[in-house]
Amino acid sequence: MRGVPRAEVRTVQVGEVRLRTSVRGSGRPLLLVTGLGASLELAEPFERELVARGRQVISFDAPGIGGSTPYRSPRRMPGLVRTITRMLDALGYDQVDVFGVSLGGVVAQQLARQAQDRVRGLVLAATAPGLGGMPGAPSALLALTTPRRYRDPEHYLQVAGRIYGGMARTDPRRLLHTVIGRVRPPTLAGYAGQLYAITGWTSVPWLHTLRQPTLVISGDDDPIIPLINGRILAWRIPNASLHVVRGGGHLFILERPADMAELVTSFLDGEPAPVTVGAGATRWSDHPLGGNPEPR
Repeated sequence: MRGVPRAEVRTVQVGEVRLRTSVRGSGRPLLLVTGLGASLELAEPFERELVARGRQVISFDAPGIGGSTPYRSPRRMPGLVRTITRMLDALGYDQVDVFGVSLGGVVAQQLARQAQDRVRGLVLAATAPGLGGMPGAPSALLALTTPRRYRDPEHYLQVAGRIYGGMARTDPRRLLHTVIGRVRPPTLAGYAGQLYAITGWTSVPWLHTLRQPTLVISGDDDPIIPLINGRILAWRIPNASLHVVRGGGHLFILERPADMAELVTSFLDGEPAPVTVGAGATRWSDHPLGGNPEPR
């Protein structure tokens, strides 16, 4: 995209791990947390659209993913979030908005709970509350046990539709050439560490304690994270809105990065100060891909 500044990519030491980080643009800072096995290149088209809308986007490779070194021993989710907060310290950020997609949405939930004063606004995309939510399709979850899709393009083309849904069903090569093919494959230790971090995790008991204004975005053709999970999150988080992406698969931020960036920045720019909203008054919206959530 013309006019979007290049990212400043550097490695920071955080305890025992070295994390590859990227900072692009200027404006209100937004921490972007990607999904299972995904290096920061995965979300670059979406990141560029956010920057074009006045955001400074911070992204990183999780330990053992992309250009980051793995932990000597794996961490549970609270330990991973402690690493992320120390990374924010090293980069000089006291408070950020947080966008988390898929596994990154799990990390974002934990971060919003564990470091509430560090998270201003929260966007949870294609994600779930862990145990207590609805599991995805067995064939999709089975395919996620290995990072082979990041290493073998032919394997990706074979499994993309049943894993990701949406555009991956009809045009998997488009996502392969524009996005997936540029991702740095994860180490086995890093990938296994992420699976370990999420095993047994749940946010259901404490979602009602989150006070950040929250936008939940879910696709209705997501084999990994069924739509009901988005409804659970929006119901349990006090100040939450739900946006349903009609026809959207698990990778809807890559299928329509401009539309999704507009939705996210409009929400974060326009959301008033957090207020407690009862479960019966949670705000919902159901729209085709693109458009803003509206109270009902």
